[in-house]
Amino acid sequence: MSSHPVDRPLQNGERVTALQRALEMEFHDPTLLREALTHRSYLNEINRAWPSNERLEFLGDAVLGLITTDYLFGRFSGIGEGEMTNLRSALVRTETLARFAQDIDLGSYLFLGRGEELSAGRKRPGGLACAFEAVLGAIYLDRGYDASRQFALKFVSRELDAVVEGRLHKNAKSVLQELVQADMQQTPTYHLVDESGPDHAKSFAVEVRVGVRVLGRGRDTSKRAAEQIAAESAIGVFIGSVTA
Repeated sequence: MSSHPVDRPLQNGERVTALQRALEMEFHDPTLLREALTHRSYLNEINRAWPSNERLEFLGDAVLGLITTDYLFGRFSGIGEGEMTNLRSALVRTETLARFAQDIDLGSYLFLGRGEELSAGRKRPGGLACAFEAVLGAIYLDRGYDASRQFALKFVSRELDAVVEGRLHKNAKSVLQELVQADMQQTPTYHLVDESGPDHAKSFAVEVRVGVRVLGRGRDTSKRAAEQIAAESAIGVFIGSVTA
C-alpha cells in the first residue's frame, strides 16, 4: 500500500482508479469505492443519482469497531473490559482516524462540492475520519471481512504500539484533574469557546482552565473529544510549569 502523497490535483474520472492503485487493491465493484469517496456536498453539483459516503461510513464504523475489539481481545489476554474499552477509544477516535487517512493521502481522492473544496475540506479531520471509515466499509462489502481486517490492522496495530507505549489511552481529563488537585487544590473546568460548521460536520473548540488561567485547547467534531484533546495539551503545559 502506497503512502506517497498525490503530486497533482486529480480529475474526477481518475480518483477511483488512482486510489485502487495506491491501495494495491482492485475492487470487484469500483462504484463502492466511488461512493466511499463522495462527500454529501458533491451531490448538489451532479445531475444523476449518486449516494454520499454516509451509509458506508456507518457500516465502516461498525466494522472497525469489531476488528479493533477482536484484535485487542486476542493480543491482550490479561486486561479487563474497562482497559480494552479505553484502548479501543484511543484507536478509533476522530483524530486518530484522520491520521490514518492522511497516511494514504485520502483527502486528495475525495469528491467534494465547491464550497467544501474552498474551505479546506480535503484536510478537515472530521471529513477524513468519515472517509476512512467509508473506505473500510466499501472494502468489507467488496472483498469481505478478511480483506477489511488486513487493511485496518495496517494502521491499528502500529497505532496501538504507540498508544500503549505512551499510555495515551488513559483518560486525559482524569489524569489532569488528579495533577491539578494534588498541586493546586482546584478542579479544572472546560469551556466551549467556539462552535462552527454545518449541522452534519460541526466543529467544537474547548478550553480547559484553572481559575482564569487557560492550560490547554482542543478542537474536534464532538465536545467530549475536544475536551480530551484540551486535557492532553494541558497535561504537558501543567507538568512543565510545576517542574520549571
